[in-house]
Amino acid sequence: MRSFVLCLLAGVGLAATASADGPAIREIPDLVFGKGGGTDLRLDVAMPADGDGPFPVVVCIHGGGWVDGDRRQMTGAMQALARRGFVAVSPDYRLAPHDPFPAQIEDCKAAVRWLRANAQIYKIDPDHIGALGFASGGHLAELLAVTAAEDGLEGTGGNSDQSSRVQAVASFFSPTDLTAPCWNADVTAKNLIPLIGGTIADKPEAYRKASPLTYAGKNSAALLIFHGDHDKIVPLEQSQLLAAKINAAGGVARVIVLEGEGHDPRPDKLLGCIRQMTSFFDAQLKQKP
Repeated sequence: MRSFVLCLLAGVGLAATASADGPAIREIPDLVFGKGGGTDLRLDVAMPADGDGPFPVVVCIHGGGWVDGDRRQMTGAMQALARRGFVAVSPDYRLAPHDPFPAQIEDCKAAVRWLRANAQIYKIDPDHIGALGFASGGHLAELLAVTAAEDGLEGTGGNSDQSSRVQAVASFFSPTDLTAPCWNADVTAKNLIPLIGGTIADKPEAYRKASPLTYAGKNSAALLIFHGDHDKIVPLEQSQLLAAKINAAGGVARVIVLEGEGHDPRPDKLLGCIRQMTSFFDAQLKQKP
């Protein structure tokens, strides 16, 4: 999944560069937002430099196959979103195999709760929070979209009195059903087994619990999914099944199919996707009732 992440970063960098002459932004790095296994968890913030807010928020979740990467991969995405009038944050989360699932989603949920607990400080609209992620980061963003407190993935990262629900999610080329018999030997060995702590034969319930498809229903956040129809790493069917289940239950989910694209989409295609993504967040998170 590494080359895919690098390609996505190039696309996000293009989006950030395209908007570099826009409104001024303020960046705040290295804020502690919670605890993960006794370790301080940190995030970076980018926000509009001017205006009283409150501003909608987008949580930018890095990729890396659950075993690699860090929050700084998302700097370009954060800057682009901040120039468009969002508070954007990028949290670190614990990585496998040292910390197997559900540590990763627990940390992402802790970041959302921290945002609500500190809404006044950072001019945040706590009722309009979104998330985006690429590949494994998209998997975690989708879990934010489809899970609630009763699903048992909240963890003990802090601010337990706050909700971890989000209102809109955009994901790119992300796995939704880890139990499916579609994963090649490389992904299984390097990503899934470290994430779960064993094979599907050993831990079938853990694989099910780590799959967004398990929880998808009418109460899911609005979801926009990008996926290539030539993806040989994460099949397009993964995204289609998630969207179909959400829509059948009365929720809102859309898959945008990138024709001819594999798991390493071209930067020009990614730039178009990013424009669609920001328009989606504008519509979902900036509209007041």
